[in-house]
Amino acid sequence: MKKIKQLMRNKFIKNVFILASGTAGAQAIIMLLSPIITRLYGPEAFGIMGAFNAMINMIIPVAAMTYPIAIVLPKKNEEAKNIIKLSLLISTLLSILSLLVIVPFKDYLVSLFRLTEISPYIIFVPIVIIFAGLMQIMEQWLIRTKQFSINARVTIFESLITNLGKVGVGFFYPHAIVLIVFTAFSNGIKGLLMFFLNKNSIFITKHEKIQDVKNIKKLSKKFYDFPLYRAPEQFLNAASNGLPVLMLTAFFGPASAGFYSIGRTVLRLPTQLIGKSVGDVFYPRIAEAYNNKENIVNLIKRATLALAGVGIIPYGIIILFGPQLFSLVFGNDWVIAGEYARWLALWSFFGFINRPSVRSLAVLSAQKFHLLYTIGMLITRIIVLITGYYIFSSDTIAVALFGVSGAILNIGLIIFTLKISKSRMNGE
Repeated sequence: MKKIKQLMRNKFIKNVFILASGTAGAQAIIMLLSPIITRLYGPEAFGIMGAFNAMINMIIPVAAMTYPIAIVLPKKNEEAKNIIKLSLLISTLLSILSLLVIVPFKDYLVSLFRLTEISPYIIFVPIVIIFAGLMQIMEQWLIRTKQFSINARVTIFESLITNLGKVGVGFFYPHAIVLIVFTAFSNGIKGLLMFFLNKNSIFITKHEKIQDVKNIKKLSKKFYDFPLYRAPEQFLNAASNGLPVLMLTAFFGPASAGFYSIGRTVLRLPTQLIGKSVGDVFYPRIAEAYNNKENIVNLIKRATLALAGVGIIPYGIIILFGPQLFSLVFGNDWVIAGEYARWLALWSFFGFINRPSVRSLAVLSAQKFHLLYTIGMLITRIIVLITGYYIFSSDTIAVALFGVSGAILNIGLIIFTLKISKSRMNGE
């Protein structure tokens, strides 16, 4: 108990614990209700939802051109609030633009990107953009102002609302549209809850300077590397993560995409529970350490090794007993998802431990490298999925190649990040 008390006095560990507790509550809700949801809707509905998720997950990261990530960096709240103003403006304009494109060109877009399965649901994209922008802004503001407890509570509330909604409506109308509607509105629910519970106003006070259009432009140029490098990287990373769902749907049908989607949902639990919490707390810490010229190499190493020690158990269990566990928890129809999960666990483990490295790249001004890395990752994933289909004609082999290549690429990212951080410390 004394050791636990000593650990809890450490601000970093305390904040990670607060965020992780909220995520743990949210994931507990998901795990408790998932066996009911999977039995209500079935693999095909999950496949359609997975395809919709793959599409919107490419859009969500660029809903405000990643400017919200810069909210944490300025020394003064005045500048951070003006970045919020800039982010809201961008997400609103992008939402309107998407509506103007979707309404007249919906059929053409469906044909061009082979989105037949989710054609009726593309109209939700403008809503997703505006809600994603709001959620990102509020999330980064809460991180900046260290309101981690609010973030934790909101994560639980949002999970409870969306998953109970899926169950409640699913008893009467168990169709893919229900899953998609709750998915489309989830970021809006989370963003609005954060806004109303936030204790530090995001609005400019009378003592703070309101930026005019000219100064807003200067602010956008100051953080130009976010839309120039980070936004394309986020888009391509989301595209590469959603690629298996779209390609499995096209090559093997929506059921295969459903197996993949539920496998990824389960494997994301440790990442959401601990990895994201560590990343969110580590981001302002690494920024502070870099500005104070601390040993950032050791900081990244320690955080990475700590995550490796935590992640080896859950991911190892999935590798060894994936099919049996999925069959037991979700029903016999989902045993193939467990086979997928075995291979995806390799990628997910190294994706779990690379959170400190990914968070450090923005601070190290290495976002150009991150973009190039993501482009290489996307090309690799396309090649391995095509190989699985055209050469082996096997969805399982396609997923296996995807998982192994993902593990190798994440190891490479960690190594290169440590090299970059070392060169920055040496003044290179």
